[in-house]
Amino acid sequence: MKLSELLKNIKPTAVVGDSEIEVTGVEIDSRKVTQGSLFVAMKGTQVDGHRFIPKAIEQGAAAVLCEELPDETGDVTFVQVPSTEDAVGPVATLFFGDPSRKLKLVGVTGTNGKTTIATLLYNMFRKMGHKCGLLSTVCNFIEDEAVPASHTTPDAIELNRLLARMVDAGCDYAFMECSSHAIAQKRIGGLQFAGGLFTNLTRDHLDYHKTFENYRDAKKAFFDMLPKTAFAITNLDDKNGLFMVQNTRATVKTYSTRAMADFRARILECHFEGMYLEVDGREVGVQFIGKFNVSNLLAVYGAAVMLGKQPEDILVTLSTLHSVSGRLEPLYSPEGFTAIVDYAHTPDALENVLNAIHEVLNGKGSVITVCGAGGNRDKGKRPLMAQEAVRQSDRVIITSDNPRFEEPQAIIDDMLAGLDQKQMKKVLSIVDRREAIRTACMLAQKGDVVLVAGKGHEDYQEIQGVKHHFDDKEVLRDIFAK
Repeated sequence: MKLSELLKNIKPTAVVGDSEIEVTGVEIDSRKVTQGSLFVAMKGTQVDGHRFIPKAIEQGAAAVLCEELPDETGDVTFVQVPSTEDAVGPVATLFFGDPSRKLKLVGVTGTNGKTTIATLLYNMFRKMGHKCGLLSTVCNFIEDEAVPASHTTPDAIELNRLLARMVDAGCDYAFMECSSHAIAQKRIGGLQFAGGLFTNLTRDHLDYHKTFENYRDAKKAFFDMLPKTAFAITNLDDKNGLFMVQNTRATVKTYSTRAMADFRARILECHFEGMYLEVDGREVGVQFIGKFNVSNLLAVYGAAVMLGKQPEDILVTLSTLHSVSGRLEPLYSPEGFTAIVDYAHTPDALENVLNAIHEVLNGKGSVITVCGAGGNRDKGKRPLMAQEAVRQSDRVIITSDNPRFEEPQAIIDDMLAGLDQKQMKKVLSIVDRREAIRTACMLAQKGDVVLVAGKGHEDYQEIQGVKHHFDDKEVLRDIFAK
């Protein structure tokens, strides 16, 4: 594709060189540049891509999209723009053939529930006979083909590359998580969405956004960019639900478990194996537990309705779906207690999971919670996590999560700092996560629940920049076997 074609949706401040050259690829990683590529120099939060322009040219870049022109440009064409962050999405969209307009793309944003909702929509529409793609925290999928995910939402180039592969594979739909980082960094710029869903908003990622208002506004920006042809489905049970859609051009629909809304549901019965629900006046059995999962299922139901599916068909398919890996996933011990593995890594998510467990237990068993907090992330939520765990558990074991480049004991100390002397009587701290889980299982009696929170689907622990294999479910199964 000619460079001039790639530039038609942006407004360069300067073009130095030949804009009619052929471009064979678009990359933001200089290591991936090949002969004829357009290299986009991004000013990231950690590294400035302008430093790697010489490396990209050495690798064969034919053109460079940048914010700052070098003193000498040589034989390479340089395109200057005010913001490469703003420009990369529209450029990548054009290069890969505008894939988001060739299928129905639905985005899910919010603090919790994104993975569950996007994955359930992907599984539902496949069961209904459609070819689908999925972009999620756990894994990306192009139909049956798994493509490992390194971020909740890939960068703009990788995102369009994956969507183009979905189009080539004949996909009718794609469902994706839209993280606050991705929205703020314009990774979804240039994409055409058929619909968007808002789950909820609680404290998270303040290490990046700095304030809750910045975090909230990043989520809202997703709905602000939706076109008139799209739908926007929002959660009325969250105080930010209506705020998210107040400036959208999309058709707004609401869901709620408590108030009058376009899509409503309530729990009729609840067990660890699942729930019986009433959804818009129809009864259905589902293989999920917890009020927050009722909200997730309502969002899925609403999206399917807005995508043209019949309510009866949606509910029949919902009844066959299973929970996402590492989301309230039960494992049953030979001793008669239940272990629950969940990704909960915010105070709100932990509250939701513990509420769901108590809804089923109904006072007939004890809850032992194993949890930690990630290193090099928002420190303010650490004491709040400990407080929530203690509030709703009979015993709590504070342990390591992904310490990254922090000392595990320092993270644990931050969590314990939120507890008073009375609360500390419920608490043990064990740095080694495997030993913490084993101790929790030793404390559990028949009928009790051991919640192992924080890592969910993850099969690693990140320590000093190295990912070591660690899977909570594997650890539990090994303990059960012994």
